[in-house]
Amino acid sequence: MEIMKAYNEWCKNAVEDKDLIAELESIKNDDNEIYERFYTSLTFGTAGLRGIIGAGTNRMNIYVVRQATQGLANYVINKYGKGAVAISHDSRIKADLFMIEAARVLAANGIKVYITKELQPTPVLSYLVRYFKCQAGIMVTASHNPAAYNGYKAYGEDGCQMTDVAATAVYDEICKLDIFNNVKTVDFDEALKSGMIEYVDESVYETYLDKVMEQQVNPGICKDANLKVVYTPLNGAGNKLVRKILDRIGVTDVTVVKEQELPDGNFTTCPYPNPEIKEALAKGLELCEKEQPDLLLATDPDADRVGIAVKDYDGSYRLITGNEDGVMLTNYILSCKKANGTLPENPVVVKTIVTTKLINKLCEKYGCELKNVLTGFKYIGEIILNLEKNHEENRYLFGFEESYGYLSGTYVRDKDAVVASMLVCEMAAYYKNQGKSLAEVIDGLYEEFGYYLNKTYSFEFEGAAGMQKMSDIMSSVRENMPEAVDKYKVVKVCDYLLKKETDIKTGENSDINLPKSNVISLNLEGDNAVIIRPSGTEPKIKLYITAVGSDKADAEAICESLVKSSKELLGIE
Repeated sequence: MEIMKAYNEWCKNAVEDKDLIAELESIKNDDNEIYERFYTSLTFGTAGLRGIIGAGTNRMNIYVVRQATQGLANYVINKYGKGAVAISHDSRIKADLFMIEAARVLAANGIKVYITKELQPTPVLSYLVRYFKCQAGIMVTASHNPAAYNGYKAYGEDGCQMTDVAATAVYDEICKLDIFNNVKTVDFDEALKSGMIEYVDESVYETYLDKVMEQQVNPGICKDANLKVVYTPLNGAGNKLVRKILDRIGVTDVTVVKEQELPDGNFTTCPYPNPEIKEALAKGLELCEKEQPDLLLATDPDADRVGIAVKDYDGSYRLITGNEDGVMLTNYILSCKKANGTLPENPVVVKTIVTTKLINKLCEKYGCELKNVLTGFKYIGEIILNLEKNHEENRYLFGFEESYGYLSGTYVRDKDAVVASMLVCEMAAYYKNQGKSLAEVIDGLYEEFGYYLNKTYSFEFEGAAGMQKMSDIMSSVRENMPEAVDKYKVVKVCDYLLKKETDIKTGENSDINLPKSNVISLNLEGDNAVIIRPSGTEPKIKLYITAVGSDKADAEAICESLVKSSKELLGIE
């Protein structure tokens, strides 16, 4: 049996990590546990690797990391002849170890490595790739996943996460390798002495912060606003740089959630450290009741995303969704730049296909071109790259996705919670000077354009059978395309796997000029929508609902009916 053969090979060869030795020994009589670890290998894709930390080909460990890095090294050598790679990590369990192991493999292959002395935000890694003119980058992180997970994001020379073509080429190289016998390593200390591995100097991070500062819309607005902020880095990588940037712009009244201030991969006070969910912000909200700040900021473990809560009319704190924050920031940037004469000709805003359609209304109002891209911030980075090639990068104003990722400026090519935290505070100060809270700002936009309620629902499919179930669901929807969802007729279908857009009324088909992606979008009457997307990094299907009502209650009622009908469509109880 191949699985038992693989298990025995690991028992024989995986001897450098005592945790793996103990784990392999503990499951020796448990066929199910052995199966889950060895029935497949973690697949390297555009999001790199992500999985539960542990022993086996289907887990994150030093051997899987080394094999992936050898594949990356082969890719770099094949494409560039030689090169350099930047590596960093967040607060995840074994993240620093995985960074060192990756560096050892690259150095053994003659590739120069720049590594960070301590954890850093994901956008900093993107910046380092560009700063050092590297051919690739690695960020050891599992973003907002629970503590049991770790991951490995790979970046191209432009600072974006790897494209489909590059990721496929790396994966092809990985598949050629025996995980124990075909991987080169070098002694870490020796590589440091020889200069093949080099620590990033602290001064480089100051140049990054300088670039962030350049994205201010109203420089100096915070200095006299007396803005009061509660901040939680959720035990991740944002603590130092977010606080530094807030201090630089004049936000000095910052209270940090002590239990979540320092790096801790166990995330003991927020088991699911995702700023999208209320439970992760519980400690921050508790502190808000005591401190009564203008707003709460929460960055996720790798500090590429930020969630916020703002003081509501009754003194309580209202959670702001990623869509709402993105809409407010877009409105703030566009309106202020138009008012002060700094709005470029033909400005560009970019959003993902699952992000709120309310942004369409704003772009129409300000004569701004809106570009829609697939889910994944690398696609927003590609838009910036294409503008840059035409010497039009100044047209790019803002890009965001509903899952709390934002980027202003072109200095990095990934979402950046440091710049987003700065802009949120600047925006709050700007409106505070006018006597308005951010709660009033978002409600004013709803009054102007209609109440766009966007909600995301996730349905998990764990284990070996889960992936097949997800595939069956998507096939079933394609074969039985609905004419309506609840009482709302389908007016347009976008199938991003087939790259086809169909106007139901006219029957006309048109091509979708985006890479293939297993996503189906059902556009309904009244600007409502249902989008179905299997996650690219987790065993779950996501359902994105857009419900447009005259007010919140109306939109919520529409959303409830759309969710019920969508679950029936997917065959989910």
